[in-house]
Amino acid sequence: MASDPRHRRAARHAQPDGGPVASAPAKKPITVDRITDAALQVVATEGYDALTVRRIAAVLGTGPSSLYAHIVNKDDIDDLLVGRICAEIALPEPDPAGWRDQIVDVYTQLRDQYLKYPGVSRAALGTVPTNLDALRVREGLLAILLAGGVPPQTAAWVLDAMSLYVSAYALEQSLVQQRRKHPDQEWVVSREELLRRFTALPAETFPQTRRHAAELTSGTGHDRFEFTLTLFLDNLTGLRPPPVSDNTA
Repeated sequence: MASDPRHRRAARHAQPDGGPVASAPAKKPITVDRITDAALQVVATEGYDALTVRRIAAVLGTGPSSLYAHIVNKDDIDDLLVGRICAEIALPEPDPAGWRDQIVDVYTQLRDQYLKYPGVSRAALGTVPTNLDALRVREGLLAILLAGGVPPQTAAWVLDAMSLYVSAYALEQSLVQQRRKHPDQEWVVSREELLRRFTALPAETFPQTRRHAAELTSGTGHDRFEFTLTLFLDNLTGLRPPPVSDNTA
């Protein structure tokens, strides 16, 4: 007759040397930092489209309800992601003589952080920054622009425009890289192939595209990124402040 199951279970747990039974390691508590770490892990390995509360919970080895003790919803996670990314940005002491280079440097850092996590810049689109780390970066950029003599109203609006451009640029780059991983995405072509297609267009319909195909396809994405930021900055000094409508009526 088989022995009592309780005895068999006790035997499985008994130490060979008769020593004390080791206790299982305590499970790490769920924290906001761990949630943010797991969210970034999901984005880095699977892309932003894979980011859900359930997926983050799976990475942490828990259920979604455990996360809701620390977050409000998915938008809250987006705010945490943007804040963590902004925490990595180094801000210089504003320099009136080198403010243009400083602006480009800070936004280049932000671009590179976005590109580390494919699609994550989407979290920054259409939202007002409330995370203190995101506000720290915005404060630093505003201080640099003001040090360069840019009027406050112009500086405020150009921050929105440049931040939108950087987020959109990073999102586009991430989408292109993801699509290049799939063999059925044949429309994502190389510069050489694009040049060939442009020069093969009918001359009577596309004369300028054919003539300037080399210019239209020149430069890397990052070359164009720096060009666009410089285009913004070179037109700021001496620019009249934008008109602000009275919304009180």
